[in-house]
Amino acid sequence: MEESRPNRKIIHVDMDAFYASVEQMDNPNLRGKPLAVGGGETRGVVSAASYEARKFGVRSAMSGYLAKKNCPELIFVRPRFERYKEISNKIRKIFYDYTDLVEPLSLDEAYLDVTQNKKGNPSATLIAQEIRKRIFDEVGLTASAGISVNKFVAKIASDYNKPNGQKTVNPDEVIPFLEVLPIRKFYGVGKVTTEKMYQLGIFTGLDLKSKPIDFLEKHFGKSGKFYYNVVRGIHNSEVKSEHVAKSVAAEHTFNENLSSEIFMLEKLEIIASQLEKRLKKYQIAGKTVTLKIKYSDFTLQTRSKTLPYFISDKALLFETTKELLFQERMKNSVRLLGISLNNLNTEVKKTVVVQLKFDF
Repeated sequence: MEESRPNRKIIHVDMDAFYASVEQMDNPNLRGKPLAVGGGETRGVVSAASYEARKFGVRSAMSGYLAKKNCPELIFVRPRFERYKEISNKIRKIFYDYTDLVEPLSLDEAYLDVTQNKKGNPSATLIAQEIRKRIFDEVGLTASAGISVNKFVAKIASDYNKPNGQKTVNPDEVIPFLEVLPIRKFYGVGKVTTEKMYQLGIFTGLDLKSKPIDFLEKHFGKSGKFYYNVVRGIHNSEVKSEHVAKSVAAEHTFNENLSSEIFMLEKLEIIASQLEKRLKKYQIAGKTVTLKIKYSDFTLQTRSKTLPYFISDKALLFETTKELLFQERMKNSVRLLGISLNNLNTEVKKTVVVQLKFDF
């Protein structure tokens, strides 16, 4: 690792099957059973699956129908997001006992920069162990963690010893760790990119490292430089304690497909009301309204309009969405509608952090 490169102590904490684990914690009758949190087997989608269900190939984003087919004994539970937020807030309070540099990625995972920490503990590994123990003792759930010199490696490491485990990749271990790593396990390399890399003879980090930057940029565009850097342990993104929303959205999947624009307008008016509540709660306004349409054949379409002024009230949201709805004929019956607002009036705030070097 080059001396000029920031050598931070980053922990990535990832809760184990979070939604499903909360449901099993709250309802002892569900413990040890294959469980899916989601809309059900007819039209729903799995939001989360317990480890018992994962043994049968049940995964998040899978249709409820396919999940039930893979696991006939699967139990579906409706999501309770308010409860998940409540538990997530308790977990984050534990994080803040150690550092103010906490960057939540979702309700169930976050980055922590503990280079300098409130406990004065020089070992990020021991801090991660302590945090995981406190989450179990105080909340009742298990968590996994990855510890390394940057966010990229820490994220990969947190998945290494799941569930209820952790892995530390020390500074001198980063390059060897990445070289032997299967390319499909690189964070940010999805299924499509993995297949493309296979076609180019890239199966491991070492294969990726052997490709020059111009080759990677030719085949992967702007992402080429990212791949070139991360496989060399270069990822200087700081843990950002304040995230600024880029968009705010509300959407709804219907029990029955909609084929009439009249019915769609009724639903969109309700969705516009929900979006208005979220915007008012966070005092956010925006200029670009986007209508999201998912058809019965699962194809997705978006239509957008940018206004010359900021809006946040239901009337203007609905009126603009109505205009977008009638912009062109529907291609098919509709199973999902959503409205999002971006080009927001939020200001980007940057936190300047002085990073020091310590032993892991």
